[in-house]
Amino acid sequence: MGPPAERPAVPRCRSPLLLVVFLTNFVPSFGKETLRTTAVQFEPNMGYIDFIHLNILERKVLNNSEVSVQYLCSKPCIINLEAVASSEFRTGVPVYRRRWKDEKNLYVSRTRQVHLKFPSIMVYRDDYIIRNSIIVHSVILYAWISHKSVTSYDTEQNEDYQDAIAKNYTFLEAVPPFERPFKDHKVCLQWGADYLWMLQANRIPQCPHESDGVQILNFIYASSGEKTGIVKKFEQFENRELETVRQHQIDYPMFTVSIWLYLLHNCEKDLCGILYFIDPKEMYSTPAVFLNEEGYVHIQMHLMRGDDLAVKTSFSLPLKQWFRLDLSFKGGQIEVSSVGKNLKRHHHQSFIFREDFYYDDTAGYFVLGGSGYVNGIEAFFGPVKYYRLNVLETEQISNTLHDKETVEQIELYYERCMDIQEIVNEYRRVVKQGEKAQRNRFCENYYLKLIHKYGEKSKCDAFMWGKELREKYHTLFKLLKETDFSAPDVLEDGSDTVLEVGQRIFEKVSKGLSRTDGLSNMGSSVSLLVESSCCGYHKASYFLAVIFETGLGVSVDRTKGLLYSLVGAQGNERLAVMNLGYKHYQGINNYPLDLELSYAYYSNIAIKTSLDQHTIKGEQAFVETIRLMDDELLKAQTKENGDVFMWLKHEATRGNAAAQQRLAQMLFWGQQGVAKNPEAAIEWYAKGAIETEDPVLIYDYAIVLFKGQGVKKNTKLALELMKKAAAKGLPQAVNGLGWYYHNFKRDYRKAAEHWLVAEELGNPDASYNLGVLYLDGIYPGVPGRNQTVAAHYFYKAAQGGHIEGTLRCSLYYITGNMEDFPRDPEKAVIWAKHIAEKNGYLGHVIRKALNAYLELSWHEALLHYILAAETGIEVSQSNLAHICEERPLI
Repeated sequence: MGPPAERPAVPRCRSPLLLVVFLTNFVPSFGKETLRTTAVQFEPNMGYIDFIHLNILERKVLNNSEVSVQYLCSKPCIINLEAVASSEFRTGVPVYRRRWKDEKNLYVSRTRQVHLKFPSIMVYRDDYIIRNSIIVHSVILYAWISHKSVTSYDTEQNEDYQDAIAKNYTFLEAVPPFERPFKDHKVCLQWGADYLWMLQANRIPQCPHESDGVQILNFIYASSGEKTGIVKKFEQFENRELETVRQHQIDYPMFTVSIWLYLLHNCEKDLCGILYFIDPKEMYSTPAVFLNEEGYVHIQMHLMRGDDLAVKTSFSLPLKQWFRLDLSFKGGQIEVSSVGKNLKRHHHQSFIFREDFYYDDTAGYFVLGGSGYVNGIEAFFGPVKYYRLNVLETEQISNTLHDKETVEQIELYYERCMDIQEIVNEYRRVVKQGEKAQRNRFCENYYLKLIHKYGEKSKCDAFMWGKELREKYHTLFKLLKETDFSAPDVLEDGSDTVLEVGQRIFEKVSKGLSRTDGLSNMGSSVSLLVESSCCGYHKASYFLAVIFETGLGVSVDRTKGLLYSLVGAQGNERLAVMNLGYKHYQGINNYPLDLELSYAYYSNIAIKTSLDQHTIKGEQAFVETIRLMDDELLKAQTKENGDVFMWLKHEATRGNAAAQQRLAQMLFWGQQGVAKNPEAAIEWYAKGAIETEDPVLIYDYAIVLFKGQGVKKNTKLALELMKKAAAKGLPQAVNGLGWYYHNFKRDYRKAAEHWLVAEELGNPDASYNLGVLYLDGIYPGVPGRNQTVAAHYFYKAAQGGHIEGTLRCSLYYITGNMEDFPRDPEKAVIWAKHIAEKNGYLGHVIRKALNAYLELSWHEALLHYILAAETGIEVSQSNLAHICEERPLI
């Protein structure tokens, strides 16, 4: 029988390093089968032939394994035994050697019993002394006879197995590490060491199964078209064979990506992100897949020669239906396919290029959706599968659209919403046509203008819709009659009209729910909230999500709860986005624990929090930590006619700077129960700045003058006030002067000088601003960008509570693209969550709940605390529990 055939290497788990017992390697050579002699040709006049046989009762690699060696020598000879082992990392390593001479017993068959002794790491389990036993793949025991003189026995034996007079071999079966016995070391361990060892003695570590097929996304993701998305980073394979293949494919990529999508709109801008790779230099690399304004797929690749190449599909992607987009890359070839829910191919296109693409999926990170570089698509992402090393046909891809119930619910929701929006738009069109026809019949005059302004608004009484449809959407038609379609702020496409109708429906329902019996009639409100949601008013979507997830007045329905959470998040409702971020962070209520998905949601709101704080519009309030069990804090809550507010106003009028500061802050941010009133706040800022010479009031007034928040911009006066506050040593004013020189004068030297001074005074804004100079490459005297120094300043700013600095650091932690910020998705989520929970729209809901509680409106307080609690706000959860204990009959 000849030598065994070569087989491809089988990928295995990484095992401990092989302990090399001998320095010299022995490359095994295969002879005939065990227990057969190898015939050696002698001269015809010789009657005896040398032979050697091996006989082993138990063919396993055990310590003191006994082997019976039967041999015959025709001349003085040396008998050799050698065991050669192979592992994953080494082959042909000698682990046992034995030899003896025989010069007297010629022409006589003899048998000798030999006990094989192997290294402990091959035959015993790990223990306190043996720390790294090895996984042995094969052990071959060789035996051979060589004719040597007695004097040559003590010299080094280098004769080759192949040149032996007689030879044989046998295989020994390796014993897995956890089937081996423990070794008796004949030593006693100290009690502590023995106890620590026994705690882990019977733990069998499991090698993780490693495959090139990676499920990037398992759960549905609502992409709102913002500059946020899911960040995924891949490390090198632990498996040596897979990693070798990956490295070989850097200059000849072979991979496949499969993405399920439910696309709502084409891209409103040039390109919107679907899936793309960002390299360590923060540049697009292979692959980069986008959607354009016409619905075609734009694919960009980075070539081996260093430049980029882009192509566009000849087919567009369908809207409002589930489909799978499959892309495979092989060298310089791209295959793109669109597959329906039934897995039948709708479209297919190939692109072939003369030059191969560059592709290293460990040198950077992937993004699904949006990022700081591009807006994401407006869509729902389904499962996303990535095959790192293989090019697969559509039929070979294993990426099913599971969670069929939610998938169908999304389709049904948008089908129903199309009907509602069509009714609103058609009603508006009919009314507008009637108004136009009426104007054409009469000449425009002063009296007609008055009638148009103060008279009864046009409405449509002659319905073109059937009775069944009118009854189904009875409230909708009633509200349409009350809507003024002639308002100048209504867009021609009617989108504002649809949203306004949705808002009116929601306000009607919200008012009803706040009544004492409102929660008990929740079932009748659900259909109205659905209509409001369909009109694009996604506060209603979040209400529905909370109602179905908590069973508030209806039966718990997790599927519908998930549906409206996703719809609300896709529609950019802040609380709905935070709800999904919280659920994926905790892995509760049947939501999978997914830190990257949680970060995508939390970072969305964290970015909005920063932007919201720079605007004074919208239903915002400062997020305050007020517990209903804290009587002192509750007493401090006030209103414009409350004792606390009136006392502060009295003191502020008398020129008390502290009272003026507090009063202005309460009015500007809507704190402590006072309604937000930026105009009134600015009056107190101005009064304090002029009368009291207080540096904080001077600075605050200068900022609103610079930005024109609630007052006309006045850069000249603002600069004078800022210099005045800085001269009084106020750190934020010194930073403000740097901001002025940076934004208004583009004098980066003076800006840096002021920011360095402000940073020394402990101002986090200054730390962040210095980081921006380094990041943009405009720091005076320092050529080019320096992201490392910038990141250092951002981190310092984040430690001081700076919102943008914290956001920067969370991005570094999720991407892992900065050396000083090793990838840590959990830390990234915590930092983004911290900023998101400062959002003013969330603060408004919490404030409404607290005001309702103080006014003894228990049902309204309960409703709004539930809305806040579902976003993961601990104080709201605690207050909700307090109300339930205090008022169990609600």
